[in-house]
Amino acid sequence: MSYRMKLFWMGLVVLICTRRMTFFLLLSFLWNVLFSCNSNPDMSLQCQMIPNSMPVLEKKGDIILGGLFSLHDMVEEQRLPFTSQPHRIKCTRFNFRTFRWMQTMIFAIEEINNEGKLLPNITIGYKIYDSCSTPHKALKAAMELMGSEEGSEVEQKTQNYSACNGSVPVVIGDGGSTQSLVVARFLGVFIVPQISYFSSCACLSDKNEFPAFLRTMPSDFFQVDALVQLVKHFGWTWVGLIAGDDAYGRDGANIFVNKVTKLGVCVAFYEIIPKNSQQTEILSIISTIRLSGANVILVFAVEQDAAALFDEVQRSGLTGIQWLASEAWSTAAVLSTPKKYHHILQGTVGFAIQHAKIPGLQDFLLRLNPSRLDAHKDPFLVSFWEEVFQCSLSVQTESQEHEAEIKPPCSGKEDLRSVTNIYSDVSQLRISYNVYKAVYASAYALKAMKSCVEGKGPFLQKSCADQDIIRPWQLLHYLKQVRYSNSFANEITFDENGDPAALYDLVNWQMNTNGEIEFINIGKFDGTTTVVEQKLHIHEEIILWNGNKTRVPLSICGTICPPGTRKAMRPNFPVCCYDCVACTPGEISNYSDAIECKQCPPEFWSNADRTTCIPKRVEFLSFRDTMGITLVVISIIGTLSTCIVVLIFYCHRTTPIVRANNSELSFLLLFSLTLCFLCSLTFIGQPSKWSCMLRHTAFGISFVLCISCILGKTIVVLIAFKATLPGSNIIKWFGPAQQKAIITICTLTQVIICTVWLLVAPPTPRQLIPHEKAFVILLCDEGSYIAFALVLSYIGLLAFICLFLAFLARKLPNSFNEARLITFSMLIFCTVWIAFIPAYISSPGKYATVTEVFAILASSYGLLGCIFAPKCYMILLRPKKNTRKHLMSKAPSGKF
Repeated sequence: MSYRMKLFWMGLVVLICTRRMTFFLLLSFLWNVLFSCNSNPDMSLQCQMIPNSMPVLEKKGDIILGGLFSLHDMVEEQRLPFTSQPHRIKCTRFNFRTFRWMQTMIFAIEEINNEGKLLPNITIGYKIYDSCSTPHKALKAAMELMGSEEGSEVEQKTQNYSACNGSVPVVIGDGGSTQSLVVARFLGVFIVPQISYFSSCACLSDKNEFPAFLRTMPSDFFQVDALVQLVKHFGWTWVGLIAGDDAYGRDGANIFVNKVTKLGVCVAFYEIIPKNSQQTEILSIISTIRLSGANVILVFAVEQDAAALFDEVQRSGLTGIQWLASEAWSTAAVLSTPKKYHHILQGTVGFAIQHAKIPGLQDFLLRLNPSRLDAHKDPFLVSFWEEVFQCSLSVQTESQEHEAEIKPPCSGKEDLRSVTNIYSDVSQLRISYNVYKAVYASAYALKAMKSCVEGKGPFLQKSCADQDIIRPWQLLHYLKQVRYSNSFANEITFDENGDPAALYDLVNWQMNTNGEIEFINIGKFDGTTTVVEQKLHIHEEIILWNGNKTRVPLSICGTICPPGTRKAMRPNFPVCCYDCVACTPGEISNYSDAIECKQCPPEFWSNADRTTCIPKRVEFLSFRDTMGITLVVISIIGTLSTCIVVLIFYCHRTTPIVRANNSELSFLLLFSLTLCFLCSLTFIGQPSKWSCMLRHTAFGISFVLCISCILGKTIVVLIAFKATLPGSNIIKWFGPAQQKAIITICTLTQVIICTVWLLVAPPTPRQLIPHEKAFVILLCDEGSYIAFALVLSYIGLLAFICLFLAFLARKLPNSFNEARLITFSMLIFCTVWIAFIPAYISSPGKYATVTEVFAILASSYGLLGCIFAPKCYMILLRPKKNTRKHLMSKAPSGKF
């Protein structure tokens, strides 16, 4: 290699390394490049090509496809002395699953070659490297694919792919997103197409950064969308997140966090699985899981990182977690096969790319046998065979014996059909089918280039004379237009970002009767549809969750708020953390985890559990209420007392004290008082149309009749003494007929007022509905407040006139001063009704009615007691004073 070429490679590596790779990788590459140049006395600098030190599996052909597979999961760490060339990096932990992927690529190539229909007269070869799951090994393999000096005669005639001899027109791989990021930047410089079968990082869809990258694996953008829809579907709001420490894990987890938080879901924690299985940090993750209270945890990592996590989970005894799997490990045999994980991962739910059956693949996989194949040309077969059968195909050196346990030599009778492992299991061909599709996509693109027609195609070629020359950048354009399908799978296409259609299976890890994990398809996700509700389809009835349960697990920051309560956010906590607060009276929540309580309609109120609205109880002054019973008793006592007075007066109607007070007016007054006591009963009971009209009119007329009688008695007393003056004939104007006329006119006036009231705006039942109360107040609406005020005002006017006249007659000569008793009774009457007005206005609901009834009874008792109690006392207890002589003997005192 020329000195300029050497500097070009050095600059390219610096460019790539400084973008994303670690400083360690940069130093490693510079060391290899610089120390391939040796000093010479005759020449200032003499450069030599670094010999190919990486194992490679290759087959010659007219067109060579490159392949990158992570056949080993780890590399052993080594110290760089920086004084000599570093030792060859040793890869460890051979991966049977990846080896099957590699064999699938070989199967697809041989299938195309054997059929000869797709690319007639052209043989496809391959050159496959092991990237050992590390970016720096993947980049080194890609550089060897692009920069090899060796090549067969056929290669040098036909492989005019780029400026570099021996380079490949397309690279199938790598699997991991981290490895593909590095390789895609490198191959993008030469616009050499790269088709990855397992790299799903959404960052790889950026065509400005990775112009030559395509993949048969859907982008994590769609996978995350599926996971978010899954979380939303089952109502999980408190979800833990653990990601691998690589591009796949970190980028996918970040997209998940951004999307899921927009739906109101909170991420309980976000932890990173360290590389190289650092136990202390993983134990810290497990401690975080325990403290978080999250029951659903998404592990967004490759299967190697997930295995490191679950090893510690198993050792620490952490159970009861519902694990969500990203597609990288949702069907990984390394986790589903060992029984030590079964009690932890049983019930795991995750998305996996759709699987397919590839006819003839299993027989092809089982054909391998080092005794029939040239094992020296297939270094990967040797590692695979020794790992499967734990035997050695070669004699071990002394140094190897110290490094590892001595394996017995293979007998040659080993047969892959006698063992069962993930390599030969073709029941879940997902990534293997991605490899298969990548090979066929390359073949179809090559066919399109070879089938050049002038004036057609993506480049509108004027001439197809140079169609045998394969230019990678032209092949890339043909790849982007590839559209093919077969009889056992979906159509294969690439969008403008080089991504395929996003179609996923939703799988559930369930134990079968043999105690083995099976991947049960419980749904699917179609990322091609634009209707969000139609993307995710789940058969919930066949899901078995962790612990072999059929009930959907809960994962919330708190507890389920039962009906009758609502969520209340905790201060200084994430929005998903809440306490359950009972709905306030008058509000309900009839489902669990209600965000807010609903106000009941005005006529309804919440029940005791705050779960439903029930009709408000109707409240009125009832005969069954304590207050109603008390008022009824008081009213009946007043009525009976009045009747007793009537009986006493009737029995002593010939006595002077009864005759002196106009017995007819007295009996009429007692009758009106009886009506006053009885009318109070109309205010008790459920208001109706007739009871509302009766109670106010009966009250108004009864009291006017009572006050009119008292007014008549007052006028009689006043006129009787005025008539004794010499020359006075006023008595003839106030005889019995005139007294009756006064009572009739006064009462008739009230009757007219009440009649007009009933005709114009009668009192009617009305519901008073307070929003903050659990009852509806049923009361009588006055209909016309003016009429009601007029009725009360008229009663008050008569009472004031009566009080005024009685006050004038208070000192008239009489041993039993009737005017003084009337004055006291009117004072009580006016005091009660003056106090009634503010009390009535301020009393709520039925208590306004109670106030009115109390005023009626109090004023009635006041009239009965002040006017008739002294007379009954005189009649019953002082009969000797019930004489005309005694009544006329004394003059009134000067007091009052």
